[in-house]
Amino acid sequence: MHPELMQFGPIHVRSYGLLLAISFLLGVLYIWWITKRHRRPFEPYLTIAYIMTIGGIVGARLFYVLFHLEEFKGNWGATFNPFASSEFGIAGLNLYGGILVAVVGSFLYARWQKLPVLDIFDYFAPTLGLGLFFTRIGCFLNGCCFGTPTDLPWGISFPEGSLPYYVFGSTHLHPSQLYSSLYGALLFVLLHYILTHRKFIGQAAALFFMIEAAFRYGIEYVRYYEEEMHFTIGSMQPTYNQVISLGLFLLGLGIYLYQSRRARVKPAAASPAPAERARS
Repeated sequence: MHPELMQFGPIHVRSYGLLLAISFLLGVLYIWWITKRHRRPFEPYLTIAYIMTIGGIVGARLFYVLFHLEEFKGNWGATFNPFASSEFGIAGLNLYGGILVAVVGSFLYARWQKLPVLDIFDYFAPTLGLGLFFTRIGCFLNGCCFGTPTDLPWGISFPEGSLPYYVFGSTHLHPSQLYSSLYGALLFVLLHYILTHRKFIGQAAALFFMIEAAFRYGIEYVRYYEEEMHFTIGSMQPTYNQVISLGLFLLGLGIYLYQSRRARVKPAAASPAPAERARS
């Protein structure tokens, strides 16, 4: 665990912040490369990249604060600093809050500029996998988003002074951050392939929503959460992220079914009827 990688005078280079910046830079470079390859203008995509990044950070902080209000009593100014650290050196951010605000902000900008929303989301879908790959490594180095106890041979323990140690001591835990990082790398490869071989507009974006929702619903079973992140439905105690996952999955499924059907209907509608072809 290395929450701080280096220091230059008063400047502290934190592992999570550095890897977040790297993921943004590589995401923009990917968008530049893929739009150039497909002969598209890069400028609108760059603007949306900024909106996604800023909206993602603001949304991630906002959702974290909403679910951890007790931490900010008497220090409400810290709610506006997304990189404010706790006593364990961990900045409070919620991934799904970031995704929701980033998607909504990008959607509104695209509609305002009369840009094809789903087409643009297709191009950004692989970058989200790339971002997960790097930022979850940052989470591992930072000691946040840690797993629950396990007897598996690859279980890990965190050092004294870290939040995982405070909660579980030296118990071996699931390296849930590394699970998510590996998943992010595979997701990037898959969505890049889908984007370059897509059968209809919105395919990559729809698959991102469905795959991410399914993975996140499952990974929650081996991730540690405070009690306030759970709520009770009968005998079940899902996390808020699992509920959001269900919504994301349904959104992706709806986009996939609608757009694939639309792609099948369009060629048929464009083709003349048999009687018309006979007269021509």
